[in-house]
Amino acid sequence: MGKIAFVFPGQGAQYVGMGKDIVENYDAASKIFDLASKAVGYDMKKLCFEGPEEELKKTENTQPAILTTCIAMAKLLEERGLRAEVTAGLSLGEYASLVIAGVLGFEDAVALVKKRGRYMQEAVPIGKGTMAAILGMERDALENALEKAKSYGIVEAANFNSPGQIVISGEVEAVEKACEYAKELGALKAVILPVSAPFHCSMLVPAGEKLAKELDQIKIGEFQVPVIANANAAYYNGPLAVKDLLVEQVSKSVLWEDTVEQMLADGVDTFVEIGPGKSLSQFIKKITKKSKNAIKIFNIEDKESLENAIESLLTK
Repeated sequence: MGKIAFVFPGQGAQYVGMGKDIVENYDAASKIFDLASKAVGYDMKKLCFEGPEEELKKTENTQPAILTTCIAMAKLLEERGLRAEVTAGLSLGEYASLVIAGVLGFEDAVALVKKRGRYMQEAVPIGKGTMAAILGMERDALENALEKAKSYGIVEAANFNSPGQIVISGEVEAVEKACEYAKELGALKAVILPVSAPFHCSMLVPAGEKLAKELDQIKIGEFQVPVIANANAAYYNGPLAVKDLLVEQVSKSVLWEDTVEQMLADGVDTFVEIGPGKSLSQFIKKITKKSKNAIKIFNIEDKESLENAIESLLTK
């Protein structure tokens, strides 16, 4: 029998109302939201369930809100006896993985990602940086487009999400030029994304430096579950690696496709996406298309999907 992986989404998955029916139906989930409210100093239930959307979309609010929603749902799975045998998350989602692995305390993590969000936003003045999704292009061909565009400013690969979907990040003109060159070199589509900062590129190095100081103040525990890091798509080899890899992650490419490939190589055949949205499930479907094994993918974001997944997984 294959292994179960819990995977957690990143920024962009949020929506007003996320987690609401989970909290209304399960005390354990409600308690997680209450702990988050104390850790960040505002009502997390109100923010997630009522918005307004503009508040929820602010990076320093989005990050703790998604993390809280993910952990509230993951705790319900654990209560029913379902545990991850390996875990990973996309960007912000990596913090949820580290919480369920026992490495970061939940309250510490929620307070930390609020600051992480603020530092990421502050690192680059609004309007100076942007991101774009490049569809239908191989990595090598994209590298050529990026090289050509670098004469216009900073532009780098930010997310390797799945075959044929790569996100780039950097200074506005350089990103726009990279989109033009990508299309000339065969990309099916190049779309500028509605983001507030150029995440996962070297422009975010100052945010990583500030985050490093915060991580120095936090207790880092032993790994109870193996976690794969975004920055190198390899397993953390112990608590001492946590600070450096989380700091690197802020300004390095997110190697999501490689992370899922690593899980497949290690015998994972069941992926459970926990938290708002279904983006990771869609990426995993594309990445596992050529797998010889039967792959199961579950998405948990409300009471119905939670109960359905639990029923299926317990009879696995």
